[in-house]
Amino acid sequence: MTESLKEKTAKGLFWGAVNSGTIQMLNLVFGIVLAKQLSPGDYGVVGVLTIFTLIAGNLQSSGFTQGLTNIKNPTANDYNAVFWFNIIASAILYVILFFSAPLIAWYFHSPVLTKLSRFVFLAFFLSSFGIAHHAYMFKNIMAKERTMTGLIALSLSGICGVVMACNGMAYWSLAWQSVLFVFIQNICRYYYTFRKWHPTFHIDFSPIRRMFSFSVKILITSIVNTINGNVLTFIIGHKFPMAAVGNFTQANKWNTMAYSTISGTIDQVAQPVLAQIADDSEREKRVFRKLMRFTAFLSFPAMFGLSLVSNEFILLTIGEKWTDCIPLLQVLCVGGAFFSFNTMYQQLAISGGRSDIYMWCNIAQIVMQILLILLTCSYGIYVMVVAYTIFTVLWLAVWQWQAHRLIGIRIAEVLADTMPFMLSAAAVMVVTHFATRCIPNLALLLLSRIIIASLLYLAIMKIAKVEILNECLRFVRKKK
Repeated sequence: MTESLKEKTAKGLFWGAVNSGTIQMLNLVFGIVLAKQLSPGDYGVVGVLTIFTLIAGNLQSSGFTQGLTNIKNPTANDYNAVFWFNIIASAILYVILFFSAPLIAWYFHSPVLTKLSRFVFLAFFLSSFGIAHHAYMFKNIMAKERTMTGLIALSLSGICGVVMACNGMAYWSLAWQSVLFVFIQNICRYYYTFRKWHPTFHIDFSPIRRMFSFSVKILITSIVNTINGNVLTFIIGHKFPMAAVGNFTQANKWNTMAYSTISGTIDQVAQPVLAQIADDSEREKRVFRKLMRFTAFLSFPAMFGLSLVSNEFILLTIGEKWTDCIPLLQVLCVGGAFFSFNTMYQQLAISGGRSDIYMWCNIAQIVMQILLILLTCSYGIYVMVVAYTIFTVLWLAVWQWQAHRLIGIRIAEVLADTMPFMLSAAAVMVVTHFATRCIPNLALLLLSRIIIASLLYLAIMKIAKVEILNECLRFVRKKK
């Protein structure tokens, strides 16, 4: 890597970590307050709508953020075409979903979903006005600006949601929070990009046609990934009471927040950096392996650690009414430890222009997962979640096979890069569990486990002279 690309990557990772860390910390605070005020049923009602909102969001963006990122030097006209296409597509989609609201309410046996869904779906319509601006910030690795955008939007919308929940607005507080988040986020994106690029009324859709063959595969895969991430909620919402949906939604939320902190950090730079060096497979392989080591260094201790402290964390923060979500969270966290690797493999395929690999691997995965879930749903939610998690981890072998075809990376190299971190993190959690299991006070138990596990893991990294840790420390010292 050239020195300038190294510096840009390092800064991107730094601000990606700040972005993910601060946003997830705010999510933690707001999530705790809202969970104390709301019931599992409230979360369930809003949770079942997530899949519709996300799929609509996939359709409106149509993969053009990734398409613009893969263009070496996109023009203002390219961004302008994406801007107007997104608005037109989202307007059509909102009208379709508006009239589909009664059918959604019927499927989930919940009449309140008719009015609620029509309001919640406004979020994806509003987001269409900011997708091109997001693509510009992503392409140019404006990680600092993206951090500030997320921080401001989440803070203001979160405060509003908490105030409404405290005033008895129930699930409407969650709905308003999601809509306001998108609205404020758009304002911030416009502020940071206006002097660099802003839309005009000179509409030319020829760039859309040029990007279509690549972007349509990203679109299909994004929809598949959305279904994949929400299929459990969709099936649980139909077969089980809303309280059960709420418990799963709560567990999945904490799991997603945790692994998103890591994957969000990597996502800030993975595709833009890999796309710049895609014509040099050896160089790309070295960078990819380094990003995999960095991912393993963060992901395994974070996710295994959350699984370790799930019981005391849930009971202390959101209370005993959420006890049923604890075993689900513990299982999901194990799978979450591997999710960031899934993201890395996907970014490798996209950056190499192989949206076909990205699409077909994800389609095959979701088809098999849906079959597995349908086969296990009669055994209860817990068995469904366990089966889903095991399959997700095993499917990484398919992605590894494709990575070997793309850049020649072998499974032995990947295991050498990641297994030491996994084994170290697992050993630390086992030792910490047995060392602290006699502590009766929940608060003291939570604090002790976090401190002991963190110190043990860092000690192992120091003794093993892990270069990733040393590079992180050197970068932090340089920033100071």
